[in-house]
Amino acid sequence: MVDYAGSGPATPPTAPSGLVSGALRMGDYWLTVLARTWKGGVITTFVTPFFYVLALGVLLGGFVEADPATLEGADSYLAFVAPGMVAAHAMTIAFSEMTYPVYGMVKWQRIYFSMIASPLTASHIVLAQLGFLMLRTLFACGVFLLVLTPFGVFETWWGVLVAWLVQGLVVLAFGTPVMLFSLSIKGEESFALIFRLGMIPLTLFSGTFFPVANLGPVLEKIAMASPLWQGVNLTRMLALGEIDWALAAIHVAYLGVLAGVCWWLAVRRLGERLVS
Repeated sequence: MVDYAGSGPATPPTAPSGLVSGALRMGDYWLTVLARTWKGGVITTFVTPFFYVLALGVLLGGFVEADPATLEGADSYLAFVAPGMVAAHAMTIAFSEMTYPVYGMVKWQRIYFSMIASPLTASHIVLAQLGFLMLRTLFACGVFLLVLTPFGVFETWWGVLVAWLVQGLVVLAFGTPVMLFSLSIKGEESFALIFRLGMIPLTLFSGTFFPVANLGPVLEKIAMASPLWQGVNLTRMLALGEIDWALAAIHVAYLGVLAGVCWWLAVRRLGERLVS
């Protein structure tokens, strides 16, 4: 007869004392995921954005007549497009990390079910995954901004520093609704919808490559309602030193409320999915 008396944990598992402490208990898991997967994301995270800046900002931008009055204060097309591409890069990371990986953890690998079998709750799981997403995005966008620095497109060092921190808010404003979507769908074919009708139109028509005023009055208002335009405009104001503090506060509030509401809904949806 096998004796299992000494095979269990030395001490029984205890519930975490708070939301953050519970999320931190998953730190070793996400560090292990990062150590085993970082090589696969090097090209898309670092090399591809650099190629976009080189092709669109430097080479194509050389044919654009720079007028600060029409480029929202930028004295070159590269200075205009670079901050927008940083914010769009944060959004792209949110889509890539919160679609198939989230769906796989609830449908294919069923890793969430093993997590919820411990004293952790759905709120701990969601917060830990969003924390990992934010740290990964800040690192990627930090490298992006460092690459752009020699081109002389930033006005102040502190503006760039704040713009870098803003990317953490931008990625949460996208990561939480995309995670909610991934937890709500029944089949992975739905991701084609969110990529084609969500990410691509947002990238093209939210002020990343041209001022949204070029879209006309109606489409301009629609573009300004998108979270990416909020992030792009905030990042651009900080990078160019042309800051409207009242508008910046609205951008922060918009992105923060969106992230908070969708975080709460994602926690509820994950809890429902794990007990269904």
